[in-house]
Amino acid sequence: MKFKLTLDAKPSKYPIEYGDKLMLIGSCFTENIGAKFKTHLFELSENPFGILFNPVSVINALTEIMELSTYKADDLFHHNELWHSWNHHSRFSAIENGEALKNINHTIFEAHHFLKSANRLVITLGSAWLYHLTNEAPLGNGQVVANNHKGPINWFFKSLMQPKLLQENLQDLVDRLQAFNPNLHIVFTISPVRHLREGLIENNRSKAVLIHAVHELVSQSNQVDYFPAYEYVMDDLRDYRFYAEDLVHPNFAASGYVWDKLVETYMEPKTQAIMKQIAELQLAMNHKPFFIGSVEHQKFLQSCILKTETLMAAHPGLSLQDHLAFFKAGISK
Repeated sequence: MKFKLTLDAKPSKYPIEYGDKLMLIGSCFTENIGAKFKTHLFELSENPFGILFNPVSVINALTEIMELSTYKADDLFHHNELWHSWNHHSRFSAIENGEALKNINHTIFEAHHFLKSANRLVITLGSAWLYHLTNEAPLGNGQVVANNHKGPINWFFKSLMQPKLLQENLQDLVDRLQAFNPNLHIVFTISPVRHLREGLIENNRSKAVLIHAVHELVSQSNQVDYFPAYEYVMDDLRDYRFYAEDLVHPNFAASGYVWDKLVETYMEPKTQAIMKQIAELQLAMNHKPFFIGSVEHQKFLQSCILKTETLMAAHPGLSLQDHLAFFKAGISK
């Protein structure tokens, strides 16, 4: 008897390989997947404006990255002892406005040059609900914000983006991205994280807007792909045991399941083989020996050194220098 539906992974026409450059941008689920890419030593730029939930903020961020925008002092506002940008996550906020500006502008500069040479962009959309600034907010004139920075409720009003407008805005973004970097392949995905600030029904309305707009876009472009992270959690796993205690964020097991599906979709067997070797080395680095300096531990380290050097020789682009230094440091003189 069958007790659940399974969404099978379909191999992509655009596989991800070592040597590729990937930019990930969007919701907090982006960072869960990004951490796994980093663990496997892919070359990655992740959320250069910080976590972004709504499509308008994602579009604005990518536009400013392409245009190499520069922030000035009057682009920031002061609240709760910190200087903030309405277009950035609070991780860019700082006590001194010069520090915040330096961090923002340096990150835009790096992201611009990374995106120019990247060959993969993964955009994860979280919510179609937009929060706009009222005239009572600092710098407020109705614009959409990326983060409320714990501002008072009278600083904001909200609206739900409509599918047709979202599709048009995303298509315009895709056109500009491909003009900026013709080698860029774009993957859209919808975050399975629930946004309960608006309520469950409103969250479902929001996800429906995102899903409809993205699929309309994907159906009209060969350079745009869709990865069903949302469907893997909501329809394949479909169980609250795969959520954290807040019942909002997918837990470690769910994130791992989605990652496994992503690997099946985008990584060919030869890439998966390299990933497995890297994962073994990462695990070896975290190994805690009972007796440092013992014969067995020295053999273990020598084996790790050989595996690392072999992998580096076969794939010179892999950043394994720290691993090699770590294992060599444990060898008894």
